[in-house]
Amino acid sequence: MLQLTKPLAFIDLETTGVNLGTDRIVEIAIVKILPDGTRNVKRKLINPEMPIPQANSDIHGITDEMVKDAPTFAQVAQELKQVLDGCDLAGYNSNRFDVPLLVEEFLRVGVDFDMRGRKLVDVQNIFHKMEQRTLSAAYRFYCDKILEGAHSAEADASATHEVLLAQITRYPELGVTIESINKAIGEEVIVDFARRFIMDNGVEVFNFGKYKGKAVADVLRAEPQYYDWMMKGDFPQHTKQKLTEIFTRSKLKKN
Repeated sequence: MLQLTKPLAFIDLETTGVNLGTDRIVEIAIVKILPDGTRNVKRKLINPEMPIPQANSDIHGITDEMVKDAPTFAQVAQELKQVLDGCDLAGYNSNRFDVPLLVEEFLRVGVDFDMRGRKLVDVQNIFHKMEQRTLSAAYRFYCDKILEGAHSAEADASATHEVLLAQITRYPELGVTIESINKAIGEEVIVDFARRFIMDNGVEVFNFGKYKGKAVADVLRAEPQYYDWMMKGDFPQHTKQKLTEIFTRSKLKKN
């Protein structure tokens, strides 16, 4: 069994799209596993306060009509924060999508969702490291089951939990703790979830545009107007938050 020192929350989101800066959550499911093995499930439809494109409704089956009377994210943010308090976070492609978008939603409504001290386990990273497949294929491969209700948030989050349990059984080298799993597959060093910045030899560098590969602090010291341009641009709030942290730090060092 998976040995936990703190709760592990498997998260799956259904959304209006995949743009971290502009799209919104329409459904969230949280499968919370406690250190004693207790499993708690929280699922909510959320009114995104914007139309759901038909192409996305065709995927997850959630329509504007279904969410018109649902609470907004602002209305459930404190409840979700409380559910996730003290939890490490897991999911499928969660490091690149579910967690970043969830953080964006908290930032938009002014709720401080502290990511410090949380471990992140992306089951897709393990799967791609070992087998290179999709969630449905992973479920079939590891659990010998057909994933019924794929693209339903609760079904996907629950299947992801089962896949992780099967993975630690199949690959003993992963160990049975969050720490050992991340050590085996390599824990991602995340600056901002949109990957506009990445770490290079312990230094944040730009991962896009004309300064790609250049140290962020160096660029901001030499060209502070670039900070203003990014803050006014259509970048995710988390990217802007990290940019401000680096900018403030660079000014302190300059002084």
